[in-house]
Amino acid sequence: MSATITTTTFSKRLLLQTQVLQRWSRRGRGRGDLHQLSEKRCLTTGAATIAARPDRPFHLAVIGAGPAGFYTAYRVLSKLANAKVDMYESLPVPYGLVRFGVAPDHPEVKNCQDKFNEVAQDPRFTYIGNTPIGTSWPHPPHRSLPLTVLAPHYDALLLSYGASKDRKLHIPNEDSLVGVHSARAFVGWYNGLPEYRNLKPELHLAEEATVIGQGNVALDVARILLSRLDDLRRTDMTEYAIEELSRSKVKRVRVVGRRGPLQAAFTVKELRELLSLQGVGFHPISPPSLLPHDPSSFPRAQKRILQLLQKGPKTSLPEAEKSWELAFLRSPRAFLPSTTNPSRIGAIQFEENTLQHPIFSPTSPATGTGETEVLKTDLAFRSIGYLSERIPGFEDLGIPFNDARGLVPNEDGRVVTPLNAKTGEPAVPVPGVYTSGWVKRGPTGVIASTMYDAFDTGDRIVEDWTGEVGFMKFGGVERKFGWEAIRNEVAERGMRPISWAQWMKIDEAEKERGKRAGKEREKFTSEEEMLAVLG
Repeated sequence: MSATITTTTFSKRLLLQTQVLQRWSRRGRGRGDLHQLSEKRCLTTGAATIAARPDRPFHLAVIGAGPAGFYTAYRVLSKLANAKVDMYESLPVPYGLVRFGVAPDHPEVKNCQDKFNEVAQDPRFTYIGNTPIGTSWPHPPHRSLPLTVLAPHYDALLLSYGASKDRKLHIPNEDSLVGVHSARAFVGWYNGLPEYRNLKPELHLAEEATVIGQGNVALDVARILLSRLDDLRRTDMTEYAIEELSRSKVKRVRVVGRRGPLQAAFTVKELRELLSLQGVGFHPISPPSLLPHDPSSFPRAQKRILQLLQKGPKTSLPEAEKSWELAFLRSPRAFLPSTTNPSRIGAIQFEENTLQHPIFSPTSPATGTGETEVLKTDLAFRSIGYLSERIPGFEDLGIPFNDARGLVPNEDGRVVTPLNAKTGEPAVPVPGVYTSGWVKRGPTGVIASTMYDAFDTGDRIVEDWTGEVGFMKFGGVERKFGWEAIRNEVAERGMRPISWAQWMKIDEAEKERGKRAGKEREKFTSEEEMLAVLG
């Protein structure tokens, strides 16, 4: 079967599946439902094995063990009979955003881990955890593996390491006042990401919290702050987070955006969950003119959001123990210190905005009016997006990176040096280097869209290999041996790589800890704890 025929057939099927997913999205289905449908239909589609290049096996290094890396690995392994995939992860444990980013009260979204485990059982797949690539903090150069050491032993590199930073507002006092946090740090903290284990949100000192941004992560933060503790105890949220939330005095959460309700990025599911919280009221939208009188003519997803906002919460404000609101048409201009404790946040200054017509269009921009208002708050979370970083050593391999956008320049997953606007020189491919996931397209979409994106990159890799397009030449054109050729170098650097079998031992230990606490798992929240399980 030729690569051209397979790719064409897959494209037709992908178009049909995309149309199905779009219909589901318009009907307001949840992220877990959407993922289960797409995975069921897509993992068995276009997976016919392609005849490999007869000369030797194909060896791929995947940097990052999140959904994008696993789905791309699956795609390549399902299409190339003699492919071998080595997956490198800086932490001992896999799954990336699925483990550390998905809200604990959304367990259905984590079902994709079952598929990832199937991928890892393939004898052609090798997991190498606890092995950072590059030389960046917090890993000193002698405890990480440089790209220049890795690359010569592979035919291709896949960059799928996600987004490790959050976007900043760049306004006064953002980094100096106690009580100002990033949503990414807060989410990582309650999900057990070692990097944020020592975060101190001090929820017992706050009655009012403000979340800046109106995407799904912003609503996740609000929901966790307002949820009843008994509901969270049954999840895999870390025990230290449960303990801190048990002391929380937060009674009101304000979720602030610079545009209107029809331009907000949150989904129907996230909004419905917040409005359904027991004992939590919702403040009316202000001004009311932001909501159209008749939402029936809008697309299904927007119509459902408008209907939910008009219907309101299950609990009325007079009956509510806690409350939240969506505040629109405001852009933050400064974090202000508390009058009683100048080291802590006490308020946020916002500039009031106005929407350009038509105000009910999802693309309508907002412009500042010059008028400002100050809103009191005891706690603030910025939730305006994540940002990927370059891996140290990109320059040595000629791999470009767009620092402003936090992306690796690419065309359909093939990494390219971008078009030179000054000279008119076209984009030039970087042989053998590919990307998928957030570092490819930015931190957008759900796991289902990440899967499609990863499959697209996987198809490009297979297409290039079977078409004998030029691949990496760092180590010559002879057969590459991947991890087997590198393991001694890793040992000499004093690193302790973790295999999939070892991860499964950590996994079992976490589940056993969870069983004792009456929950699915209790995560280890430091790398030392994870490694201690292995002796």
